[in-house]
Amino acid sequence: MRYGLRIPSFALGPRTATLDVMGRYLRRAEDLGFDCAVSIDHLLLTPPAYACTWLEPLTLLSALAGVTRTMKLGTMVLVLPLRNPVSFAKEWATFDLLAGGRSILGIGVGWHEEEFALRGVPHRERGRRMDECIEIVRALWAGDRVTYEGAFYRFRDLTIDPKPLQTPHPPIWIGGGTQPSEKIYAQTVGNIDPVLRRVARYADTWVPHSSSTPEMVRGDWDKVQRFARESGRDPGAIGRVYSNFVWVLKPGERPESAVPHFSVYSGMDLEYWRTYYLLGEAEEIAERISARIKALDGGVDTIVLNPLDWGLEQLELLAAEVLPRVRTGA
Repeated sequence: MRYGLRIPSFALGPRTATLDVMGRYLRRAEDLGFDCAVSIDHLLLTPPAYACTWLEPLTLLSALAGVTRTMKLGTMVLVLPLRNPVSFAKEWATFDLLAGGRSILGIGVGWHEEEFALRGVPHRERGRRMDECIEIVRALWAGDRVTYEGAFYRFRDLTIDPKPLQTPHPPIWIGGGTQPSEKIYAQTVGNIDPVLRRVARYADTWVPHSSSTPEMVRGDWDKVQRFARESGRDPGAIGRVYSNFVWVLKPGERPESAVPHFSVYSGMDLEYWRTYYLLGEAEEIAERISARIKALDGGVDTIVLNPLDWGLEQLELLAAEVLPRVRTGA
């Protein structure tokens, strides 16, 4: 089992954490055994889900590569259909090279319609564009003089340089699946099968939604396995991540005490936090993580937790009090 952090890379104006603070935090995380640090990607404010936006991930991760030593750095998740796949392939390959092969590319289709409108990408096309972007990025990383003929992107004899240091490519994590909060994310409940088919076909690792219940994750994983077999792929080759936002309460501390911390970034109320995210004392949080691991047949490779500030106290609590109590199913 590997342990990672989805870092609190909130864009908070003059209150945004400095690179020095981030570096000290992540080096301590390395000392505590955390394997990776990943960042969310949002161009705009996205109420009611979030009360702030995040630092631009590629710029952030490139800076963090210079102040960390061994930790893998990546996204969870980057909205790939908002990018031009050719220029993005070069940008990420450059980052992977300069980071010493420490990158993890976590991607998703996105959901915020205003972000797509601003980039001139039709929201309804995002899934099909995502598939083509994945194919293009992997092909450009694998070889030279690449030709691609898709519905949205076409080019001939194209080569990018540099290639990523990792071969055949950096790990590709794909996020998505059933979640209880479609109305929060300005979505309606729809057919999630195309997302799960994409995971089954392309993902090195699957990242279910943070707010998904164990029952939702179990049902989605059953489908991912079936879709993988239908495409001729061994579902056992697909890694699985458990991730969630977290705030650890000290013994006897009331849940209300966490409101000032999660309201910095979250538009969700206390009831939502207590139901779908990880808010509680260490033993309770460990039990909920264990339930999600069980829902994924005990096959979780990495637990990624998202503290809500850069303070070392929560980091130390996760390492000393929460994670040792988790039943990994190994």
